[in-house]
Amino acid sequence: MPFLTHRQSVRHLRPSLTTVHVARSYHDESFGFRKPRAFTLPDYSPAQLHNRVKNAPLLRYVDSLRVHGHRAARIDPLDLLQREDVDALDPKRYGLIDGSRTYDVNGILWTKRVGEAPDDPEHWTLRDITKHLRSVYVGRIAYEYMHSPSKTERLWFSHMLEARTPPLPDPPQRMRIHELLAQSETFDQFLQLKFPNLKRYGLEGGESMIPALDTLFSVAARAGVQHIVLAMPHRGRLNLLTGVLQLPPASLFHKIRGGYEIPEELGVVGDVISHLVASPTLTYKGAEVKVSLLPNPSHLEAVSPVALGKTRAKQYSLLNSSPEDCMLGDKAMCVQLHGDASFTGQGVVMETLGLSNLPHFTSGGSVHIVVKFPRSIGYTTPASSARSSLYCSDVGKMINAPVLHVNGDYPEGKVSVFLPFSCSQHLVDVARAVDTAFQYRHYFRKDVIVDLLVYRRWHVFLVDPGHNELDEPAFTQPVMYEKIRSRKSVPTLYEEQLISDDIITAVDAQAVRDAARGRLDAELAQADAHTPTPSMFQGQWKDMVWPADEKAERDPATGVARKVLEKVGRASVTVPSGFEIHPRLQRHVKNRLQTIEKGAGLDWATAEAMALGSLMLEGCDVRISGQDVGRGTFSQRHAMLVDQKTESVVVPLNAELDSQGKLELANSSLSELAVLGFEYGLSWEKPNMLPIWEAQFGDFFNGAQVIIDTFIASAETKWLKQSGIVLLLPHGLDGAGPEHSSSRLERMLQLTNDRFKPTYTCANVNMNVTFPTTAAQYFHLLRRQIKRNFRKPLIVAAPKGLLRLSAASSSLSELEGPTTFQPVLRDPLVEVGCAERVILVSGKLYYDLVKERDVRGLGGRVAVVRLEELCPFPFEALRQALSGARDVRWVQEEPRNQGAWTHVALRVAQVLEKPLAYHGRREDAVPAPGVGKLYRAQQESVVKGAFDGL
Repeated sequence: MPFLTHRQSVRHLRPSLTTVHVARSYHDESFGFRKPRAFTLPDYSPAQLHNRVKNAPLLRYVDSLRVHGHRAARIDPLDLLQREDVDALDPKRYGLIDGSRTYDVNGILWTKRVGEAPDDPEHWTLRDITKHLRSVYVGRIAYEYMHSPSKTERLWFSHMLEARTPPLPDPPQRMRIHELLAQSETFDQFLQLKFPNLKRYGLEGGESMIPALDTLFSVAARAGVQHIVLAMPHRGRLNLLTGVLQLPPASLFHKIRGGYEIPEELGVVGDVISHLVASPTLTYKGAEVKVSLLPNPSHLEAVSPVALGKTRAKQYSLLNSSPEDCMLGDKAMCVQLHGDASFTGQGVVMETLGLSNLPHFTSGGSVHIVVKFPRSIGYTTPASSARSSLYCSDVGKMINAPVLHVNGDYPEGKVSVFLPFSCSQHLVDVARAVDTAFQYRHYFRKDVIVDLLVYRRWHVFLVDPGHNELDEPAFTQPVMYEKIRSRKSVPTLYEEQLISDDIITAVDAQAVRDAARGRLDAELAQADAHTPTPSMFQGQWKDMVWPADEKAERDPATGVARKVLEKVGRASVTVPSGFEIHPRLQRHVKNRLQTIEKGAGLDWATAEAMALGSLMLEGCDVRISGQDVGRGTFSQRHAMLVDQKTESVVVPLNAELDSQGKLELANSSLSELAVLGFEYGLSWEKPNMLPIWEAQFGDFFNGAQVIIDTFIASAETKWLKQSGIVLLLPHGLDGAGPEHSSSRLERMLQLTNDRFKPTYTCANVNMNVTFPTTAAQYFHLLRRQIKRNFRKPLIVAAPKGLLRLSAASSSLSELEGPTTFQPVLRDPLVEVGCAERVILVSGKLYYDLVKERDVRGLGGRVAVVRLEELCPFPFEALRQALSGARDVRWVQEEPRNQGAWTHVALRVAQVLEKPLAYHGRREDAVPAPGVGKLYRAQQESVVKGAFDGL
């Protein structure tokens, strides 16, 4: 039987792959649901099963090579790793002694099509079997896939690796690899010469990363992928940008010399050079693919879930305009680059991997490339001190991801691969590993990891590059760096190989380097004249404006016609015929219908449903993500109904509204950092979608603080990236203790760039922070997010007790017509100018204070004014609301060092033109006590003390 070429092998597998039901049941198949793709290959034939039993010792030996071959593979470019003498790889261990003895390998060694009939015996000698399998599994690529619980995936890999003839690179391909390597090395040398004190995080020693990515882009483009969303850290970023992603070096040099990478007149601050971006459209043999390198913070790996979310949103946009047979992952792909230190050390990696196959989070599989430095990790910490596993990639086994370890010193190496006929050929190591990884991802739509082992090279121009070019890694790694100093560079070794193979001449090689150097010299000469241009209003963002622009609509009309509100409200609780909901939800349905009929008493969940449904009717998609969001943490939402007999799911707003927009309810894993990052990535891609992340309790965002700090609060001023994401953070002291009481308003407010003085003209705050107290206010906030012609993150100190408080409910009249969100709510009963005291408050404490005022009979003497929007601070609205006030006091239930006090004190003082008095809890290390008696005493003191002296 002849061996199949790579492409023949893959094409033959296609009709043999059939969809099967996954073992894991999942009842929520509402909008946005994507069941993980699954396949099966034909099972072993009776003849193969018989042969596997007959030659069981051989089967054990072959499987041992598949399982343990990586432990003996030559994957360390410096050959410093302690490779084991793996007993499991010795055929004698299985009683296989005579190398000349022949064995039937049918069903044991995959030398032909899987499941092919008839099952003719195929005899190989033990010596040939060993030579062939060691060339596959104990070479410069090591494979780990036998840990997969899927027989189909194991068979796919065995067939792919053992039955195919590795492709021969043609001269143009080899010259392309040489060009990329030479350009990268020339670029690093140029920067070191011209900017010797620059922390550029060069790629010396790891240049094979560039042809690896170029190969990945090429095979993806030719497979029909149209968009690649790329996340990567700083190492080698500038090399990739200028070498493959078409960033003009002049713009980089302009930035290095202290210039702006974005238009200065926009009033933003920019970021460092290692966070620069590009989004070119690349062409490979006529196939185009757009590669979008995302901006990233210095917090390693934080960008990974953002890239995953953006990829999923892009997938959905493409699916809407693609043929019916287009599947998730066909048109867009996420590629994530990692450092070995961060991949094993940062928890967000594991959280993001955990999302990869979830039905409402999968994007069709990511290709992970880990750039690994043997024996060192992070700065110069030895790997033995940085991880407990053999490989940094072992964390990927939590989702059973296959791992391909590849020696990065051989973008192409001369390797003799044994076949039944004599054949010596070139094997493209790095390119082959990347190609195999892509084929796996493309067929199974699951994550795969390429572990690229390289090193950080000592360069003639450098001191020694450790974490950056100003480090001295030999302080802690003397043996390794002595060996590095004695080696020729990867580009030089590859160049010599091509000259030896008569692909290029020494003159040709030098011409490539001279051309690269000449281009860099020319670009450097143009650096001072470079003028950056904005690029934020492209594609789906073309109808948006810059938030500080005079065309920005900050307070658009958000009211909705009563008929629409009634239609949406009724649709939100419509139960399909024959659908059996939980008996306790009958009351939920009845109450909502009654309030709609009366036009009053609308609770928060009803107002929310009306806001979302009305936006859906206007063509806007909505996604709510978080833990238990379908029903709501406090069992208030019930936007998703579950049949009590079949566990089938219906989302009434989707089922009943004939709307272009859809509601996706993504009940998430128990993750904050990755899930919030994922939702934020969605918001970057689709400005016409309302993305909402709801924390179970307000302080649960703590685990996602990196996303809030480095993306949500700062992306606009660093990268010109707008986002309309909404964070619902349940807030309020109610006896729940230290961890379930506060959304940490003080932190959110401290992160804003809100102005301190009313004369300060910058109205472009980085995010809105609100503390609404009525259902109508919440309704208008949600609609305002979409009705504006720009996007801002919205932080909502969301209610707990107010969800069902009748006093916090609203009427239809407050949601219809010209109504809008009000940043300040005046006392509806007492004129400020007539009151002896004015209490200024935010949040649910308002209702406690009004109740105490009524109990004391102080209705005409005390006015309670609510500050509903804390950022941007409503100077003018508050000035009007407090006009004529004599005694104004700020009252809050949070400790003095927390809550809104530190934000409002100086600002309200500007309005009053005198200091603002404070009343509330004293400073504390926690938001609320855990002792019930102490909490009640403190709360009583806050509420009653607000009226002392009256």
